[in-house]
Amino acid sequence: MVKRYAAVLSALLGAWACASAPRPTPPAFYVEALPAEATTRLKLDDRIAAADAWEALRSGRPELARKHLLKLGTASPIRESGLAYADLLAGRIVEAEARFKSSVAGTPAMIPSHVGLAQIYESRREKDKTLAEYREILRLDPANRWAGPRFEALRDELVHAASAAARAALASGNRETARREFLNVLSFDPASTDAHLELARLYRQDKNPTEALVHFRAAMAGAAPDKTVLREYAEFLAEAGQLGQSLEVLEKLAAAAPRDAAVSKRVEELKEKLGVYEIPSQYEAISGLEAVTREDLAALIGVKFEKDLEAPAARTEILVDIATSWAQRYIVAVASLGIIRASVNHTFQPRRIINRAEMADAAVRLIGVLQQRGARFVPLVETRRLQIADVGPDSLYYDSIVKALSLQVMSLTPERLFEPERTVSGPEAAGVLELIRGLAR
Repeated sequence: MVKRYAAVLSALLGAWACASAPRPTPPAFYVEALPAEATTRLKLDDRIAAADAWEALRSGRPELARKHLLKLGTASPIRESGLAYADLLAGRIVEAEARFKSSVAGTPAMIPSHVGLAQIYESRREKDKTLAEYREILRLDPANRWAGPRFEALRDELVHAASAAARAALASGNRETARREFLNVLSFDPASTDAHLELARLYRQDKNPTEALVHFRAAMAGAAPDKTVLREYAEFLAEAGQLGQSLEVLEKLAAAAPRDAAVSKRVEELKEKLGVYEIPSQYEAISGLEAVTREDLAALIGVKFEKDLEAPAARTEILVDIATSWAQRYIVAVASLGIIRASVNHTFQPRRIINRAEMADAAVRLIGVLQQRGARFVPLVETRRLQIADVGPDSLYYDSIVKALSLQVMSLTPERLFEPERTVSGPEAAGVLELIRGLAR
């Protein structure tokens, strides 16, 4: 009987001990692990205190964590962040927020404090602030597994809501609200192609080309736009007076859809306008080319001698392969005047690289046209004195080379070589034409 009472008493004492011992409960908030860089510089005792404090926080014992944290110096970034978590787990939200803010003010890279703030804002449904903290965490730690999925989910939610509000505003004719909501979309997702495109359209309709251009360019930099959007962008550029850029976009469209008659027609219209209002942007690149093409040379002649060649040619040359050339207008002019000859099959081969022999031929033919229109050229060297080591009378371009040399618009090397097959650089071609223009005055 005595043994039985002893056993019962022992069982009751054990049950009482188990019931009275505090059992840790999981914390209501997530506690981000301490970053390694925050602890590596700590002394051993402080490192142990920090580790013990974080273990207590992550097991839901804020008061025990506080005891460990108070062992750390007041300058320790871990102390302020840890005490903020202790307040958070104890339900002192206002105090926790103040401490987290103080922590990031002193140590902006303290990720646990940003995580704490994110949870406080999330509990209050302050979604903009929550997203900002998620974004900052991922800026500091792009692979953060806690913030990553939360950021994406919240961003998508906010983008969807703002986009829906913007489109509803558009449908009801409230353009100002629509603009504001699309700007909200960009605050959540700066790379949103749809938002940039819709804003571009709104600013275009409001006759604000500066803002429209910013958003059109941002939209074009995103996912590959479809043909309709590219056409819209090209038309906007034309409206804004940027005809060269508009033409570049349309030429890409024409190359992708060669059977689209509307695009081809618009390309031709813009090329005609470019001849009146501006020089194509590709022209500026010629000065840096190591080897010029036939279309480059045609453009150089067309621009440098525009006034001299204004009178129409006897006939217009029909060419079948220049529809997509940026220099089409100039090609037609120089080919019709016979300055750069086309082939018998009516091809110009605009992208074929020229050599020095062909450059001499074009130069002499240009001089001939200028002479017909009143310019006078006097040879500076007698042709009989010219000795060319690598070009003979049987060469197709012999007469043109000799005349170019006699007028000194082209020259020989010290070894008396003309190098007829060598390609012509942009600066060299421009230099020859400048000499011709100087001699014609």
